[in-house]
This record gives sequence, C-alpha cells and structure tokens, in this order.
Amino acid sequence: MAKAKKEEKKHIPVVTPKSLNFFERYINNPSPTGFEWSGQRLWLDYLKPYVDDTFTDHYGTAVAVINPNAEFKVVIEAHADEISWFVNYITKDGLIYVIRNGGSDHQIAPSKRVDIHTDKGVVKAVFGWPAIHTRSGEKEEAPTLKNIFLDCGCTSKEEVEALGVHVGSVVTYEDQFMVLNDRYYVGRALDNRAGGFMIAEVARLLKETKKKLPFGLYIVNSVQEEIGLRGAEMIAHRIKPNLAIVTDVTHDTQTPMINKITQGDLACGKGPVVSYAPSVQINFNKLLIDTALKKEIPFQRQASSRWTGTDTDAFAYSNEGVPSVLISLPLRYMHTTVEMIHKEDVDNVIRLIYETLLAIKSGHDFRSFAK
Repeated sequence: MAKAKKEEKKHIPVVTPKSLNFFERYINNPSPTGFEWSGQRLWLDYLKPYVDDTFTDHYGTAVAVINPNAEFKVVIEAHADEISWFVNYITKDGLIYVIRNGGSDHQIAPSKRVDIHTDKGVVKAVFGWPAIHTRSGEKEEAPTLKNIFLDCGCTSKEEVEALGVHVGSVVTYEDQFMVLNDRYYVGRALDNRAGGFMIAEVARLLKETKKKLPFGLYIVNSVQEEIGLRGAEMIAHRIKPNLAIVTDVTHDTQTPMINKITQGDLACGKGPVVSYAPSVQINFNKLLIDTALKKEIPFQRQASSRWTGTDTDAFAYSNEGVPSVLISLPLRYMHTTVEMIHKEDVDNVIRLIYETLLAIKSGHDFRSFAK
C-alpha cells in the first residue's frame, strides 16, 4: 500500500493590498546612506496609527514606540539606507566620475539610468559605456571605479554645475518596484527596506489583533548600516534596550556562480533564516526556533562565523551586552537593481517576529546561569 502523501502546510498570508501599496511607495522612494530622511518620513507616517509615540535622532534613525513608559524594552530593527554613489569629479567636458556610498557594484553600472539628487531637484543621467563596435578586436575592459562615468547630457563642467550638480551630490538608480510571476517582489533597495516594511507590519498586526505587550516595543529603522552599522550603534545607546530582534537580508544561494560550500544552502520561498554567530544570543535564539516550530513557521539555518555583518552585531555589543537575534530574509541578486524576495518569506518573517514578541515576558532573562 502506498504511503499517504504528507500534507503540505497551508501558507498564512499577512501582507494586505493596502500595506503592499505602502511597500511599493517605500521601495520607490530613494533613501541613500546619509540621506534617508524622506523615506523615514514615509515610514513613520505609515506606522503612526499603530503606535503610541515616534521620534528620530540627529542622523535620521526613526523609532516608533508601543508602551513607551514600560521599564523593560524590546527592539525590533531593520535598516533604512540604500547603497548609492557620490559625485567625485566633473570633467571639463561635463562627464561625471563617482565613488561608492556603501557597497555599490560597479559591474552593473554601465547603461543604467540614474537620478542625481540636488538642491534644485533630480537631475537625470546615465552611466555611459563604449559601444560594442568600438571595442571589437581588442581585449575587453571590465567596468571599474576608474572607468565608469555619468553623462547628464552636458558638454561642460559649467553646464553640469548650473543644473545644481556638485562634488558630493548623491546618485541613485531609478529602477522601480514590481511583482514577478505573482511570486517575487523585485526592486532596488529591498536590502533592507524590506526589513523596515516587515517590522512596520508587525506593529500593524499587534494593533489589529489587539495584543497587549508586557514591555515597551521599539520599532527601529536605523540609518547608515551600509557603511558600518553606524545608525544602530547610535540608537542602541539612546534606547538602551533589554533585547533586540534584528531583521536583514541574506543570500539566496540557488542561482549560478554561488558556492554553497562557502555561502550555505539557502533558498527564497523556504522561510526566514535563523543565524548562528557569537553576537546571536544562544538562548534567545532557542526561543526563536521553538516559536517557529510551535507556530509551524518554516525556517532555514545559517552559520555566520565571527560576525553577522548586520545591525545585530551593533546591538549585541552595546550597553554592556544586549541579548540579540537575527531573522534574515533570503534575497537574490543583492546590491543590484533587481533584488528579489519571495512573497511567502515576507509573510513568514513578519509572523515569526510577531509570535516571538508574544512569547517574550517582561524581565525575560536569557542567561544560561545567573551565578
């Protein structure tokens, strides 16, 4: 007799049409590292109906709070900034050379359309590249920071500057959000505005399900992660949390040219990723995993060696040590304009953070032994 087919667990959707509309606007809004203010305004405006208070710090990290008077404080956190470029040199012929603002990939730049952000408004430009006809018969030269350049249609440095462009102007790609095959969300800056979206949805769920938390919840959208976890470092010292749940993206390793031996075996569509690293507090991580198992939320595991490279590290090692965990969202094509995440993974990260919060007690102590 044939064995009965194992019953597949039904996916529980979380994202609503209204929240998806916000997600699209949030992704399409440029928020380069150091210039995150407009995106933070969008984010706080979306969150305000679901929280008790909001505030920002001097560099633009945005925080929404539930139960602001509670003594015990729990953070759920993502980062708001996206990689970009800085104008570094304008030639006498009106061409523009750039340097990185974060981990921008020079190899994807040629032929991309960009927005140069100035006090006079957005200036359109393109990353130019020599035509294939002019390169034939010679050794191909790969794109590097030394040879990629912007063309905004000007023929002199003076004409460029008259548009408001100057050394230090920030540059972002203009690519927009889309849904691919009714399965993936695609766009630039899903690393990590997808995280900001997911923690905002946790706040929405708490409000709509009328859950009362026995602690203060600080929903934190940090700035400047892409250049060294700087926003998280600053806000951790201001809030002084007792616990932190951080969410960021990690690599889907199923596409070509990725070595699973070094990068691990992770896939979009198979659930949130739970990390193992020194900054991830072992007993807090066990609560996370136990919650996923109890609530039948699919998850994957990742070993992150000495550090996670995320804001988890900043929170964990702040304020004499803050028990922290990391929930990652699998993502394809990181630091490109076509980053891809699976719709079901987004729902399940939201659910896992939400259910973990409900499992935390005020004063929760995750030490293995106290003496």
